[in-house]
Amino acid sequence: MQRVVVWGLGAMGSGMVKDILNKPKMELVGAIETLRKELDGKTLEEHLKIKSKITISSDPEKVISETDPDVVLIATTSFVPKVFPMIKVAVEHSANVITLAEEMSYPWLDYPELSHRMDSLAKKHEVSILGTGVNPGFVLDTLILTLTGVCLNVEKIKAQRINDLSPFGAEVMRTQGVGTSVEEFKRGIKDGSIVGHIGFRQSIAMIADALGWKIERIEEEREPIVSNTHRETPYVKVEPGQVAGCRHIGRGIVDGDVKIELVHPQQIHPELENVKTGDFVQIEGDPNLSMEIKPEIPGGKGTMAMAVNMIPAVVTARPGLLTMKDMPIPHSVLNARR
Repeated sequence: MQRVVVWGLGAMGSGMVKDILNKPKMELVGAIETLRKELDGKTLEEHLKIKSKITISSDPEKVISETDPDVVLIATTSFVPKVFPMIKVAVEHSANVITLAEEMSYPWLDYPELSHRMDSLAKKHEVSILGTGVNPGFVLDTLILTLTGVCLNVEKIKAQRINDLSPFGAEVMRTQGVGTSVEEFKRGIKDGSIVGHIGFRQSIAMIADALGWKIERIEEEREPIVSNTHRETPYVKVEPGQVAGCRHIGRGIVDGDVKIELVHPQQIHPELENVKTGDFVQIEGDPNLSMEIKPEIPGGKGTMAMAVNMIPAVVTARPGLLTMKDMPIPHSVLNARR
């Protein structure tokens, strides 16, 4: 039985809580929420209307030390410097970590010093740290790498994910600029408060590393997707003329040539403007490959599933800071029969 603590009870964390409660070989032993203090002391039953008497706490040290989890799932932020102190708390209590922080999918790229610290800390306490999700973590990196397994040679990769942002919470809406004006979006891109899809750099670096390509540089473009209709989720409202999402392109340059191109236009409720979603991969090599998944792999469910389904693999993995290219092929951990 794998004992699990979930840290962060937003849209993704709450979904993972519900999923874990259905897994016959997993036991939810704790729930942490450090951002919304009003949840401190409430039970999961009160907050999520589910059958669980576990009390939500704003004290991570207390929860982790008292519950002795095998794994802490962290669903709080997208960025390595912000999530590092949380990872440190868990690892120092000898708990493995799975985090949805997009930059943690390949933290070595932008934070080599912090990555070495996390790697050393994990090895010292004989646990593993993994960043994953639906993307980064699967569609635009792990899935692509898996497809290259049937290629004798790979020359170029182009992939596109057209998806619905609606299932995600406030943090993703903020970083995508959803609900801003076009002017606010452009200012946010300049000052770094709006970043579009977090993970292109990491996905490109992971693919290149696995294939042995030396990336000279990564280029990125971000454009606002402006809504013509009213759109709304539990976390944001968008009126006509406001930004409903971001079209983000990332390119990995090798020897002056674009070897990897990832295109990711994502917005809330794309169906309101007749936008068809899907995941598309094209590999130029021997043989050439083309894959389509329509509609797209659902972002919310896919993210929750990847994190929970990787729990058994992380528990048995070698100690250290790992990425999805270091892990076995992801697969579903089935729910209990009802």
